[in-house]
Amino acid sequence: GQGTAAPLSGDPGTAEPKRFAYGGQALMEGVYMRGKDAIGVSVRGPDGQIFAGQEPLNSILHRNRFARAPFFRGIVVLYETLVIGTKWLMRSGSLAAAGEGVAFGGGAIALTMLFTIGLAVGLFVLMPLLVAQGGVSLLFGEVESGLGLFLVHILEGLVRVALFVGYLALVSRSAEIGRVFQYHGAEHMTIHALEHDRPLTVDNIRKYPTAHPRCGTEFLVIFIIVSILLFSLLAGVELWVAILGRILLVPVIAAVSYELLKFGAARREQGFWKWLFMPGIWIQKITTKQPDDSMIEIAICAMQEALAANGETAPAGSLDPAREPIPEADELAKEMEARMEAEEAAEKAAAEGEATPVEDTEAADTAAEPVTSAAEPVTSAAEPATEADPSPPDPVEGTDRPAPRAGG
Repeated sequence: GQGTAAPLSGDPGTAEPKRFAYGGQALMEGVYMRGKDAIGVSVRGPDGQIFAGQEPLNSILHRNRFARAPFFRGIVVLYETLVIGTKWLMRSGSLAAAGEGVAFGGGAIALTMLFTIGLAVGLFVLMPLLVAQGGVSLLFGEVESGLGLFLVHILEGLVRVALFVGYLALVSRSAEIGRVFQYHGAEHMTIHALEHDRPLTVDNIRKYPTAHPRCGTEFLVIFIIVSILLFSLLAGVELWVAILGRILLVPVIAAVSYELLKFGAARREQGFWKWLFMPGIWIQKITTKQPDDSMIEIAICAMQEALAANGETAPAGSLDPAREPIPEADELAKEMEARMEAEEAAEKAAAEGEATPVEDTEAADTAAEPVTSAAEPVTSAAEPATEADPSPPDPVEGTDRPAPRAGG
């Protein structure tokens, strides 16, 4: 969800906000959290390790002195959601593919981003108009004014809502998207815990719901409602004007929707606002799912990165998972591809009954990794045995990864 002001402790309706209201987004096997001036990202690696990093929000729009001015700030949030959110969604997808030994080039990612944005505009902005005009014309003949235009406008809104809900319901049936929705739930639950100033631990975060009132899904619901109202201004114009006008009105609708969301945040339990925001909570029953503990750990790590990048700290006693820098997807893909080839060769050799010489295996192991402990001295019956070293043995390689630590 993208942020408006949020209380952090006590009664959500009365507590004073103490820090910026963090938002975020679910990724492929990961989460990113958005602060005032930077984001934190955390992704689960192919071997179960955690990759994490930070990125400043330094676009021209974000640096502009009007970036937090009413209405303009909604356009900034829309830009950051579409561009930064889509970029990290694509990068997390690249890392997930790299875990299977597949690398996506920068050109493929850029084309995917353009296709995604084009599909969103075509599916949710233009198609409802064309379907509505075609349907009314088929039933009542050529539409010029009066009742016909009114029917086109109402039908367009209904088609847009149906497409939006149907699309979410359809993609939620995918196992991969289902996991993204679980990470979405983990993101919301972690933000809830931060807003109530609770230590960010798995047990604490489990107490909070997966739905959040500042979710981007709720923003999209308000966006659709506002679009139905503003697109009525284009009733009766030529088709090309109606299409172009709808595209140009997208930033205006985003600005108005964000201000409505922000204004209604403190009034959402009051009659009109409660019913206005209720569909957003209903839709989150599709877009958020209960996460497992490993997903919550990823969300905590992303929040720790975002807090650090924005000069803040998590509540005392919070989990601070061990993590590694986010690698380049092509390098990870090459590493995983080499590993899979080696595993396939070993399986083939085993199937054919070919034994790898012990000397070659030991030499390969020696060349591949540093020696972590000295060999024990050999003793024989002809000479006294060397006294055992009282110091504890070095940890076995692969088991010395630091455990998650608790910290501020």
